[in-house]
Amino acid sequence: MHPIEHLRHVARASGAPQQALVREAASAVGSFARDPAALVTVCRRLVSRQPTSGPLVWLAARLLTTTDVRAEAWDAVEAIENDTTAKELERAIPDNARIAVLGWPERIGRALPPRGDVRVLVIDTLREGSAFAERLIDQDVEALDVPIEGLGAAIASVDLVVIEATAIGPTECLSVAGTRAAAAVARAAGIPVWLMGGVGYLLPQRMWDGVIASVEMEGDVWDLDDEAVPLDLVSGIVGPDGVQPVVEALKATDCPVTPELFSVT
Repeated sequence: MHPIEHLRHVARASGAPQQALVREAASAVGSFARDPAALVTVCRRLVSRQPTSGPLVWLAARLLTTTDVRAEAWDAVEAIENDTTAKELERAIPDNARIAVLGWPERIGRALPPRGDVRVLVIDTLREGSAFAERLIDQDVEALDVPIEGLGAAIASVDLVVIEATAIGPTECLSVAGTRAAAAVARAAGIPVWLMGGVGYLLPQRMWDGVIASVEMEGDVWDLDDEAVPLDLVSGIVGPDGVQPVVEALKATDCPVTPELFSVT
């Protein structure tokens, strides 16, 4: 498969874990290491087809600001594959907690089975929650599938809400549709909301603006699979250094600013 076609294939694989997307993208762009103009083009195409993916934006920005594309690509892959955020979440969840999650949060899902003492209410947004609850049950996690109509009551009954971002900006994050309502209910009820951050998810303002502009081009915001959630609804961000206050966690933002990544060609 031609590298550009491979990149298109990678970009369409929206159901794949972000870690896998970053690895596949890093492998594909190696062919353009000696062609800066082509590298810009393929990075733009990659991001345009996955505008909600913070890690892909982070990877592309790193590749456009380095003198050694191949080495930078694999450094990025190594960093995201060695990310300990899921392990930190596993450690931080209080004993015997009753928690709520939404849809199919892949990275949160890796943190739950080792615990064995939590009960998980899975809000069935985008019709993904039922399958995720079944997966947890198969892994000996006590889980309950909750229809989207029960979101408010379910959130009000838990000890903790954990949400998974696809990208995080200075004042907002992108997460699965329904997350904003869940976070607002939790905030009103005094229930903590933790946001899964991690390597590659934190974006500076100019890069975040590009992501949001790309997302808004996809259609009416109420029809999209992902939505912007204000960070003032979040109690803490989970990252490689554990659960931190939002302001402190955002200091780890390390994505280079490359506005040309979002430019129209």
